[in-house]
Amino acid sequence: MENDSAGTLWAPAEITPAVAGTEASTRGLVEHLGSVPDLAALLTREKALVFRGFGIEPARLDEVMDLLLPNRLAYVHGNSPRTKVGANVYTSTEYPAEYAISMHNEMSYAHQWPARLLFFCETAPHTGGATPVIDGTRWLSCLDPEVREAFRGGVRYTQNLHGGMGLGKSWQSTFETEDRERVEAFLAGSGAGWQWLPDGGLRVTQERPAIVRHPVTGDEVWFNQADQWHPAALGDDTAAALAAIMPAEELPQSVAFADGSPIPDEYVVQVRDRGLANAVDVDWQAGDLLLIDNVLVGHGRRPFTGPRRVLVAMSD
Repeated sequence: MENDSAGTLWAPAEITPAVAGTEASTRGLVEHLGSVPDLAALLTREKALVFRGFGIEPARLDEVMDLLLPNRLAYVHGNSPRTKVGANVYTSTEYPAEYAISMHNEMSYAHQWPARLLFFCETAPHTGGATPVIDGTRWLSCLDPEVREAFRGGVRYTQNLHGGMGLGKSWQSTFETEDRERVEAFLAGSGAGWQWLPDGGLRVTQERPAIVRHPVTGDEVWFNQADQWHPAALGDDTAAALAAIMPAEELPQSVAFADGSPIPDEYVVQVRDRGLANAVDVDWQAGDLLLIDNVLVGHGRRPFTGPRRVLVAMSD
């Protein structure tokens, strides 16, 4: 549903065995998906779909993913800490459980981003751990006009990837290769700038849009990760600690406006806080699936306790 004049929040469409008219099993979901005439159109219209109550078993996840993600992609050039657990299937994040992860569109800093994301709950947390999702049009509209206009010229992302030891991710894990030539070929094709550093690390710079239009609907949406790349969004204490040990240009990741001018701290804090405040939580039960249009919908993670394990895969 769309936001209405009373301020009702959009939420993902929930599909259960009762809604689908099928049995509560992996086979039931596979049969239902096979009967959907145009899954792409359904996802575009609803923006996100929750499949709940089918009790999907991890061993049969591939059957479902083959239908929902026709061309699974590797997480190459991803900046989130993840572990690969299958054929282009990853842990959703390994960020500490006690922290929230702010809203974002997956790999919006890259030259190519996945069109769809699929999350699968293998183990539900004891408490918390919801995946909040936000309608990108609402996220854009809830920001102050001054902030929206400031970002229309785009942003410049900088990554400092170490060569095997250091703060943040290595270039080897980021690009899933030990071959420098393969990395350079990938970056050349992406329009990014790069520099090999004397310590064996790699600095990557990319200029990207901050606001985009969906290729099918034409909706204008907030689409960048400036708040996640900006030290101010880490909190005053963490930002101060980082500033004390290294200059901004040496941080694992940083961001500026596309012309190189600094982004004010208060802008990224507003983006972070209003994104989370306007999100709708998807609470997890083991066996649940969440499919999202990665341009129309941003996602994050609430803090949690217990052994939460949510896997993610993506496709173009």
